Amino acid sequence: MTAPMGNRFWEARSSHGRNPIFSVPEEVESACLEYFHWVDDNPLQESELVKFQGDAKSVSVSKMRAMTIDGLCNFLDIGVSTWDDYRKRDNFSEVCLRMEQIIRQQKFEGASADLLNASIIARDLGLADKKDHSSSDGTMTPKPAIDVSKLSESAMAELLNAADNSD
Repeated sequence: MTAPMGNRFWEARSSHGRNPIFSVPEEVESACLEYFHWVDDNPLQESELVKFQGDAKSVSVSKMRAMTIDGLCNFLDIGVSTWDDYRKRDNFSEVCLRMEQIIRQQKFEGASADLLNASIIARDLGLADKKDHSSSDGTMTPKPAIDVSKLSESAMAELLNAADNSD
C-alpha cells in the first residue's frame, strides 16, 4: 500500500517531461477531467486523536481538497499564463470557462457544506461581505450629533442644563 499524497501536490502531474501541448479543446477538457478525478481520489489527510473507553489512537481523516486553477495548472504542468492563453483562444475559451465554472462550483458547494473553510473560499470567489465604513459625504469623519457652534447662548445653556440633570 502506498502512502497518501497528502500535501505533495507538486508530484501530481498529468505527464512528466515536456509540457503538454493541447491542439484541440477536447484534449484540454480530458486533461481537466483527469485533474478533477485526481482531486476526488486524493483528499487531504488530517490526523485526529480519537478517545474511546480510556484508549486513545490517532486516525487518518480524509478532508475535501479544493480545486483551484493553480492546482489544475500544476497538474497539467503548465503555467497560469499558459492557461490564460488557452482561455483567449476562440476554440478553447468555452471549454476553459466551463472548467473554471466547475472549479468555482466545487469550492462554493464545499464551503456551503462546511467541507472547506468558508471564509477562505468566500474571499477566493470574491464573495466576502463588504461593509461601507465611510460617512454619507465620503469622508471617514463622523458628523457630530449637534453642531454646537451654531447654537445661541440660551440654547447652549439649556443643553448643558439638560445634560447636568440627566444623571
